[in-house]
Amino acid sequence: MKRAAGRQGGGSSDAAAPADQGQLGSSSSCRSIEIQHDEEGDITQKGYEKKRSKLIGAYFPQTPGMDPSMGQERRTPVTPSSSSRYNRRRSSGSRDERYRSDVHTEAVQAALAKHKERKMAVPMPSKRRSLVVQTSMDAYTPPDTSSGSEGEGQGNGDEDVGDGEEEDGGGGGGTSSSREGSISMEHWISRAVHSSTTTTSSTASSSSSTRSGGSGAAAGRLADVLAQHVHISAQQHLRHHRHHHRHKTGLLSHLSLRKRRRKAEPAGLVQNGNSEPQRSENHSAPPDVTGYTNNTANTTADGIQVERAPPGGGGSAAQRQTPKYGNAELMETGDGVPVSSRVSAKIQQLVNTLKRPKRPPLREFFVDDFEELLEVQQPDPNLPKAEGAQMAAMRGEQLGVVTNWPPSLEAALQRWGTISPKAPCLTTMDTNGKPLYVLTYGKLWSRSVKVAYNLLHKLGTKQEPLVRPGDRVALVFPNNDPGAFMTAFYGCLLAEVVPVPIEVPLTRKDAGSQQIGFLLGSCGVTVALTSDACHKGLPKTPTGEIPQFKGWPKVLWFVPESKHLSKPPRDWFPQIKDANQDTAYIEYKTCKDGGVLGVTVTRTAMLTHCQALTQSCSYTEAETIVNVLDFKKDVGLWHAVLTSVMNMMHVISIPYALMKVNPLSWIQKVCQFKAKVAYVKSRDMHWALVAHRDQRDVNLSSLRMLVVADGSNPWSISSCDAFLNVFQTKGLRPEVVCPCASSPEALTVAIRRPLEEGATPPSRGVLSMPGLSHGVIRVDSEEKLSVLTLQDVGSVMPGALMCVVKVEGVPQLCKTDEIGEMCVCTVATGTSYYGLAGMTKNTFEVFPVSNNGTPISEFPFTRTGLLGFIGPAGLIFVAGKMDGLMVVGGRRHNADDIVATALAVEPMKFVYRGRIAVFSITVLHDERIVVVAEQRPDSTEEDSFQWMSRVLQAIDSIHQVGVYCLALVSSNTLPKTPLGGIHLSEAKQLFLEGALHPCNVLMCPHTCVTNLPKPRQKQPEIGPASVMVGNLVSGKRIAQASGRDLGQIEDNDQFLFLSEVLQWRAQTTPDHILYTLLNSRGAIASSLTCVQLHKRAEKIAAVLSERGHLQDGDHVALVYPPGIDLIAAFYGCLYAGCVPITVRPPHPQNIATTLPTVKMIVEVSRSVCVMTTQLICKLLRSKEALAAVDIRTWPPVIDTDDLPKKKPPLLYKPSNPDTLAYLDFSVSTTGMLAGVKMSHTATSAFCRSIKLQCELYPSREVAICLDPYCGLGFVLWCLCSVYSGHQSILIPPSELEVNPALWLSAVSQYKVRDTFCSYSVMELCTKGLGLQTDSLKSRGVDLSRVRTCVVVAEERPRIALTQSFSKLFKDLGLHPRAVSTSFGCRVNLAICLQGTSGPDPTTVFVDMRALRHDRVRLVERGSPHSLPLMESGKILPGVRIIIANPETKGPMGESHLGEIWVHSGHNASGYFTVYGDEVLQSDHFSSRLSFGDTQTVWARTGYLGFLRRTELTDASGERHDALYVVGALEEAMELRGMRYHPIDIETSVIRTHKSITECAVFTWTNLLVVVVELDGSEHEALDLVPLVTNVVLEEHYLIVGVVVVVDIGVIPINSRGEKQRMHLRDGFLADQLDPIYVAYNM
Repeated sequence: MKRAAGRQGGGSSDAAAPADQGQLGSSSSCRSIEIQHDEEGDITQKGYEKKRSKLIGAYFPQTPGMDPSMGQERRTPVTPSSSSRYNRRRSSGSRDERYRSDVHTEAVQAALAKHKERKMAVPMPSKRRSLVVQTSMDAYTPPDTSSGSEGEGQGNGDEDVGDGEEEDGGGGGGTSSSREGSISMEHWISRAVHSSTTTTSSTASSSSSTRSGGSGAAAGRLADVLAQHVHISAQQHLRHHRHHHRHKTGLLSHLSLRKRRRKAEPAGLVQNGNSEPQRSENHSAPPDVTGYTNNTANTTADGIQVERAPPGGGGSAAQRQTPKYGNAELMETGDGVPVSSRVSAKIQQLVNTLKRPKRPPLREFFVDDFEELLEVQQPDPNLPKAEGAQMAAMRGEQLGVVTNWPPSLEAALQRWGTISPKAPCLTTMDTNGKPLYVLTYGKLWSRSVKVAYNLLHKLGTKQEPLVRPGDRVALVFPNNDPGAFMTAFYGCLLAEVVPVPIEVPLTRKDAGSQQIGFLLGSCGVTVALTSDACHKGLPKTPTGEIPQFKGWPKVLWFVPESKHLSKPPRDWFPQIKDANQDTAYIEYKTCKDGGVLGVTVTRTAMLTHCQALTQSCSYTEAETIVNVLDFKKDVGLWHAVLTSVMNMMHVISIPYALMKVNPLSWIQKVCQFKAKVAYVKSRDMHWALVAHRDQRDVNLSSLRMLVVADGSNPWSISSCDAFLNVFQTKGLRPEVVCPCASSPEALTVAIRRPLEEGATPPSRGVLSMPGLSHGVIRVDSEEKLSVLTLQDVGSVMPGALMCVVKVEGVPQLCKTDEIGEMCVCTVATGTSYYGLAGMTKNTFEVFPVSNNGTPISEFPFTRTGLLGFIGPAGLIFVAGKMDGLMVVGGRRHNADDIVATALAVEPMKFVYRGRIAVFSITVLHDERIVVVAEQRPDSTEEDSFQWMSRVLQAIDSIHQVGVYCLALVSSNTLPKTPLGGIHLSEAKQLFLEGALHPCNVLMCPHTCVTNLPKPRQKQPEIGPASVMVGNLVSGKRIAQASGRDLGQIEDNDQFLFLSEVLQWRAQTTPDHILYTLLNSRGAIASSLTCVQLHKRAEKIAAVLSERGHLQDGDHVALVYPPGIDLIAAFYGCLYAGCVPITVRPPHPQNIATTLPTVKMIVEVSRSVCVMTTQLICKLLRSKEALAAVDIRTWPPVIDTDDLPKKKPPLLYKPSNPDTLAYLDFSVSTTGMLAGVKMSHTATSAFCRSIKLQCELYPSREVAICLDPYCGLGFVLWCLCSVYSGHQSILIPPSELEVNPALWLSAVSQYKVRDTFCSYSVMELCTKGLGLQTDSLKSRGVDLSRVRTCVVVAEERPRIALTQSFSKLFKDLGLHPRAVSTSFGCRVNLAICLQGTSGPDPTTVFVDMRALRHDRVRLVERGSPHSLPLMESGKILPGVRIIIANPETKGPMGESHLGEIWVHSGHNASGYFTVYGDEVLQSDHFSSRLSFGDTQTVWARTGYLGFLRRTELTDASGERHDALYVVGALEEAMELRGMRYHPIDIETSVIRTHKSITECAVFTWTNLLVVVVELDGSEHEALDLVPLVTNVVLEEHYLIVGVVVVVDIGVIPINSRGEKQRMHLRDGFLADQLDPIYVAYNM
């Protein structure tokens, strides 16, 4: 079936089901065989059962001593009461159902039955309630037990219908076939549930006890954990799961909705509810996440070692493993924090599912070496190969020249129009099936002449006619007006104008109409002919003009109907020539990629084709024929418009609209008109069967030919068989069915001739699918599951020569047992693609060659686009289309075959028959199969998920190929072609753009993607034994660098303590302003001079000693908002000899989550008192605070708002500079709370280093927009001004939320040269001020004086953000060189900082693939897999850096990625305590290299990075060493033996769709989990799943395990703007994210 419109549309290719299919559909013949009790009939029910179970009994595991046919007898007969909602008119199709022997359906069902033994447990995705529209009762009933009815299982008022044997997994010969429709009852019943009381002995309980909500969540959870057991069906599990994945409250409401059939018993007490005792041993305990037990696989995709399950069966395994994860209630997160979670159970189940071994052996993996050569797949010696001799070309019979054949079609029309003007040519039906009008040959002739005259003489002016002979014009006619079309078509032929028939564009943005527009444009079409009714129906602008359609050229619309036309003058006659090489018409063809080509057909070809059809179909004059096909192209045009006129035949045309209303209309017309020939597609036969109800008066004995236009399609055979079966009793003879094969390029390729009566009907080709996928023909007995049954399409056309050539490469003849593309050599084919010389040459001018390379004919052949072979006796078999070909892993699969398999899995219940799209997308160097189906509006979540799982299994069994993505969309949402088929390329485009909006998605990358690089084996690093020469290690320079020396001491540097510096400043420059705090309007809120700060600190010290009775060295928590009070309190503590700890105050709007952190820091730091403001004091004692923490355990809280006028008797002076100055507490990116100790020495050294690097002096002003609680932010806010004397302009970042321009305006207003900010501030400015640069400029904001704008960070520089910030504010005078970053970490709060002097920050591009192997390879900008990295500022004075191997602790060469180790005077002196991990590696602060310089003591930063010597020179004239930070070691993910940094994957994901605003990734049990924030409607959520999976595969060679779509703002971010991935992970596992959608990839 070659109609471009919807080639792929499954059985009904171009059409959705007929209008009343709602009622008819369920009994459609493509469904699994339903067996009913019928009173009359020639084969008894029992006999049929017997015959059938014999046929397919082989596929079912037999239960000993049970007769295969017995399984059927237990079925409750289908009575109307138990019949399902799908089946209103049950009896309608029952007759034909009984006779059906659709091989394919049976094979699919048998394959599914086989799968029951090795069942997959797929975790069902969870959706937010709003996405699940279905809330009806049906959503909570158990699954149907047969395709026919829902009620059978519950017939006896009890859900446990199953008997012992049935549950045994075998199910007897017939069980599963009797219920093919859905998963059979046995699985439903034998759902295994781990009892909650005992972990060692597993018990299986009947499903209903848990379903009716025994112990609710616990039972469900246990069922979830257990669901990986081999024999539990995936779907069951899923069905169960959805009820649990709501919030806790939702659970009860769901339970109450279910139909309860029995009293619930607590799950723990049900012992073997309905199952036989010996089965309990099938279950082992839930697996240990660390060492999987699985008998089948020793290694998994991710290279995890798998323990073998102990031979002792379940018990011992359970005992061995219970201690760690006894059940899902006590799972642990990565940090060992227990979480009670269903999600973790689900993931666990996914992990288990993925442990099944993959099909391809290792040789098919390509090696991802450093250079990464993609290994070409080596052919497997055992694959089937073609062994036959070289085929010979087949010649058709002689095209017999009959004396009275007309010399051209126009001549034929003229002949009939004048000889027999009254003869009927065309009868058109209206939608009621009444004849609308009869067009006679006389009328057709006179009207065509009129059209021809008007075309040539009445358009344009006399001097400048709009249309000349040879010009192309568009024919735009609706499907119900063949008469107008015929008149226009023949009018064009008579005027020697080339018609281009196209579909009516319905809207301006019709799927595919843009491409049609391109075709019209390239053909130079300026005039479009259309019918009156159609012209009225086209969309109009308000002025009444027809708008220009998208992509169309400007056309003049012309209605060639008699009333609008002028009569030709008496002396004007069209010239009737003999057929010549001029183009007669152009037929459009839609390609696989959606492009539209025009196939030109010459007049000779058109005539020869009509002659060949006349000869092969033995047409005679005045025959009556019925046409259901589209008459504008293809078989419909060739027979019912062209050949019919040549032979003066009478065409009865049945419009598509009538077929929709009455699918039997064509059969009725055949009877009424005693038609000899009918043209249909398999869908028309299919619908007729569905609608057929014992019509008494049907008689098809007049038919001598029933031409099946898409008879070459693999799935047409079942429609033909079924149709014949039913209508044979109505006079239809078997030899009448004539399938034909055709293509737009080669016209009719082959057609089965009507046989003489009594001749034996042709045989079938039953081919093995695996053979076909390797391109070879292996005839298979029908016993095997994966076979394709083909019918022949007759023999070669008269006068044609046919051969079969190889699909790829040189067109070499195939062997006799090889599948290839058919080529024909005949006059009667198209001659070119209009205007495309190159493609024309490849298609219409092919010279097939034999083995020795010689062409087999001097004449060119035309490629037909059909795949097939020439069988015995010269019969042609077509196995598929080039357009539907998908090459996956070197094997060829046909989209149509896959559609057929998907449809055979209970088709009509879930998906509309014609609405399945199958296409392939290229991901990671191979094609991947995507199946998209429209689901019926009444199918529930569980139903559809179950259907999806079954489709996957069926395709896997029959085609041995994995489906990469299976998506269900709501009905009527796939893009349509004008005749209602699916517009495939448009659907694919929508899928790739993320605009398909599916309502269900199941991705299976783990099962499909088999060409991932091999997991990397780590090479042992170079040990100390290798020779070290000077500073080289294995031939590379050792990666080490240092900042400049701290230099000579200046006046304030003689002080060891900051408290002394402040006192000295208060004496020498008392009125010098140190701090200015701005409010959100940019005005000065408060300021502090040296002496004010000193006095204020004295008062606070006095308060501390009096009220707090504190001793030296006591710890004090300072809980202040960013501002001046914080600074005064800090120095007050130093004056009193206490150790201050700055703590971010709780957020008043969010006390519940922020207060516990405050409390934790206060406790961990062992603070003996808390100092704060009055406001916060009240907040700490509020009701909300009481709810969040126990306030009675707080240490004393002192508020410092009104201080007494006292000064302390004596200011404290520390005795030893190495004592503690302050504690710095911060939450790292991995969510660990760590406090580091800063001594007085380190603090002074730190300030000094910054002073030198930034050249800070009392005359300078520095603007600071940072949080002052930890790290460099705190040092710059509180310490540096006191040390260096410069003025700090303080801008609290929270004020920017009110006024985003505050920071930049302040920088401009105070003419600041140095400013510091955080990434969150920069992002706020970029997003908030993006469109306001002009207004800022007009307000006089000028950033041209800024020499350094430093982002304070503890991560890899965010180069995209800094670049967009620089670009955005370039107009305000900001120099791009000024923007740079700093780098600090817990062990050293600032290692690098871009100073004033020294070279500009450099950017390098490294190969991301090499980086995964811990190697640094520089590449050019823009090369594939390149990653830009920016230097993290200059190394501070007094700092030394070396890159060391984190595992071996050896020094690394420059081209390696390693851990950054630092040696400096301002290193922290150790962790104070680390909450939750007291024994953190002590070597963080005191590590030594394992070889080389083993004396120096280094601190380990925990960050990976590399050093690179640049060509630039620094201030001292040395070559400058740049440090590049790549990411935190703790966050790096080890996957497939390679090291991945979350940010790289996140960057790829954010790029993939406009609605993804933020993304975070983490791993859980070796699965990659991707969380994306969606900015858009919730219906876009599912679009993201395939896109995210694709991009991570393409760019990172990783398979995403779980995709979680959440709302904006769910991914937690700390004050520095860093993502808290570990918090997110814990939230996800504890089920606290409230995700919109969670997809578990298979």
